[in-house]
Amino acid sequence: MSRKSEERLIDAGGVELNVQEFGDDSSPPLVLIMGLGMQMISWPEIFCKRLASQGYRVIRFDNRDSGLSQKFNHLRAPGPLRLLAASKLRLPVRVPYSLHDMAGDVVKLLDALEIDAAHLIGASMGGMIAQLSAALYPERVMSLTSIMSSSGNPKLPQPSRAVLMALMRPAADSEESYLQGALQTWKLIGSPAYPFDEKELSERLRLTYRRNYCPGGTARQLAAISACGSRVNELKTIIAPTLVVHGKADPLVPVEAGIDTARHIPGAKLELIEGMGHDLPQPLWSQFVELISEHSRNAVAN
Repeated sequence: MSRKSEERLIDAGGVELNVQEFGDDSSPPLVLIMGLGMQMISWPEIFCKRLASQGYRVIRFDNRDSGLSQKFNHLRAPGPLRLLAASKLRLPVRVPYSLHDMAGDVVKLLDALEIDAAHLIGASMGGMIAQLSAALYPERVMSLTSIMSSSGNPKLPQPSRAVLMALMRPAADSEESYLQGALQTWKLIGSPAYPFDEKELSERLRLTYRRNYCPGGTARQLAAISACGSRVNELKTIIAPTLVVHGKADPLVPVEAGIDTARHIPGAKLELIEGMGHDLPQPLWSQFVELISEHSRNAVAN
C-alpha cells in the first residue's frame, strides 16, 4: 500500500536518526541523503512523492547533527579558518567524526529498516556520503546517484571568495538574522537560470529554522568534509552503477568537481545541466525524477 509514514526516530547502530518514508514497503528502496547543514525536508515532500509514484520506497532522513536526528553537542569542531589552513597545507586535523562514520550511518539505517540493499541518492555532502557508502559497502548499494558533489580532489577549482565568506558567516542569533543570511547565501549559490521566489524560499527557511537550527552541527559536518580529503581512490573501487548529475553554473562546487567524480568511477554516466547552480530548483524536479528513476531501473535490469 502506497503511503507517507510519520516521522520517527530510529536507532541506527547507536545514532538516532529521524526518518520518513513514502511509497510501498515492498517497492525497491531509494534513500535520499542531504547536504551540509541541510535537513531532510530539503528533499521536498512533493519531490519524494513523485519518486515514490515511479515505484520506489523513498526514504529521507536527517543526517546526524541536523534536523531532528541526534546531536553531538558535547564534541567541539575546529573553526573554519583552522580547517581551511589544514586543507591548504594538507595537514591532518582532529574532528568529532568523519564522513566514513556518516556513511556507516546510512548502512546502519538500512539494517534498522531491515533493508538488504538500496539505491542511494546524495546531494552535495550527501553525494560524498553516498560515494563512500558505495565504496565501503558495495553489497548494500544497488545504484548510486551523486548530485552536485565532488571527488574531493585537491586540484579542483574552489568556490569564489564571496561564497567562502558566506559559508564562514557567524551563527545567527535570531530567526530574522538567520533568514537574511540564508537568503544572501542562496542568492550566491542558486541556479541563475531558475531564480527562486523569495517569498516562497523565506517560508521554507523559516520552517527550517523553527524545526531545528543547529550551527554547531553544521560546523561538525564541515569538519568531517574537510578532514576527508580526496576520495579518488575510493571512487575507483565503486562497482554500483553510477549517475553523476551536476549544474554547469554551480558556484559552490564547480562543475569540474562533478566531471572529476564521474571520471574516477568506472562506467559512471555524467549528466550536466545548463543554468543549474547549487540547489534543486523546482522547474528541474521532473528531470531529476526521470533521471533518478530511469537510472535505478536500469541498474537493476542490467
